[in-house]
Amino acid sequence: MGRGSGSEVVWPAVSVPNTWVSVWRTRQVLLDRYFVLTAVLPTFLLMLCVFGLPLLFSFYLSFTGWALDQPLFTGRFVGLANYQDLLTDPGFTGAIGKTFAYTFAAVAAQMGLGLAIALLLNVDLPGMRFFRTALIIPMMITPIVGALCWKLLLDPSHGVINQWIGQQIVWLGRPDTALASVWVVGVWQSTTYVTLILLAGLRSLPSEPLEAALIDGASRRQAFWYITLPMLRPYLLVALLLRTIFEFRTFDNIYAMTGGGPANATMVLSMYTYLMSFVQFDFSLGAAAAWLMLLMSMLMCVFFIVVIRRREPL
Repeated sequence: MGRGSGSEVVWPAVSVPNTWVSVWRTRQVLLDRYFVLTAVLPTFLLMLCVFGLPLLFSFYLSFTGWALDQPLFTGRFVGLANYQDLLTDPGFTGAIGKTFAYTFAAVAAQMGLGLAIALLLNVDLPGMRFFRTALIIPMMITPIVGALCWKLLLDPSHGVINQWIGQQIVWLGRPDTALASVWVVGVWQSTTYVTLILLAGLRSLPSEPLEAALIDGASRRQAFWYITLPMLRPYLLVALLLRTIFEFRTFDNIYAMTGGGPANATMVLSMYTYLMSFVQFDFSLGAAAAWLMLLMSMLMCVFFIVVIRRREPL
């Protein structure tokens, strides 16, 4: 014990061995790891039972000729016969073409309209918060409810759309207009999703590069094309990836509005798989169709991930 200035007592510092500190830190790390393990493990096991086991069973079904009146795991092994039947079925190959065409058209419209609306809302004007809040209304409506509402609007006898244009068009009953009608509903429902992502990206971009470009004499169009758009590229790629995945497996609108008709005009892969499994009760063929659809989705995801990782730094 020593004395400082006045009557203040200065106690000697107590040194803690480094080994004690390292042991305490090791125990702390182990406790953290065990806590994470015990917290995540129940959820992981539950998700494995809910999703993993049905996936494995459907994969097993895709290689068998199992029927509904047979006991489980008693189907005859047929190898790749189910996949061969699908790839030679004009209905399935036609569904692939319609799915890709619908996905491309829907995603292109959503990205273009979403970017345009985001640019319009990226200004600080009185009342702009109201429009930004009203933007999410289509997202708050359950997809099946929104599809049924649009089905009423497109009704040939009592629909508002026909009354506005003064013609009686069977929008959902004609092969040349059914898929376009479903496309309009999909764009209406999901454009706001893209807009919110891009608007968040626009609001987070630094203003200095844009101001410097305008000072140097660049026009608004040049500043957008060479400054804003490259900085917005990560948000565009994320929105493009998410919307492509969601639109590729679209089901709600088609199920509620057309059911795959008329004359298979709206028969996309998800609808084909549903009808094959739960209407015709050919679960083996439906499982094979579902796994082919999953394989296509995974290939698209890998493609987009490679594109995102190879983007040039800004």
